[in-house]
Amino acid sequence: VQLQASGGGSVRAGGSLRLSCAASGRSPSVDMMGWFRQAPGKEREFVAAIYRSGRDRSYADSVKGRFTISRDSAKNMVTLPMNSLKPDDTATYYCAVVTKRTKGCSPSADEYVYWGQGTQVTVSS
Repeated sequence: VQLQASGGGSVRAGGSLRLSCAASGRSPSVDMMGWFRQAPGKEREFVAAIYRSGRDRSYADSVKGRFTISRDSAKNMVTLPMNSLKPDDTATYYCAVVTKRTKGCSPSADEYVYWGQGTQVTVSS
């Protein structure tokens, strides 16, 4: 499975960006799609995840109410509109997927099998 992330950029605090990630390959049907981020000098952290058609979604506390994860199953694409961005949101954002999973969303990076290349989000104050 190959993942192509896009939509990063630079904005002022309070602004918005929309990340997208498309999955392709021999086994493009995925059960769980998620976003993680990593800022310089910090650990990678979970941002949001969505399971199958979207009946199960999970968010990090730091982004609840500001970010919304959704997916287009027909296109194997996941999007992450990000509103009310803060300087603390500055990081490289990675999409990740699991093709077969029965347990619902997981915030653990170890659960994800395929990873995208990352897209940079920079929020200035």
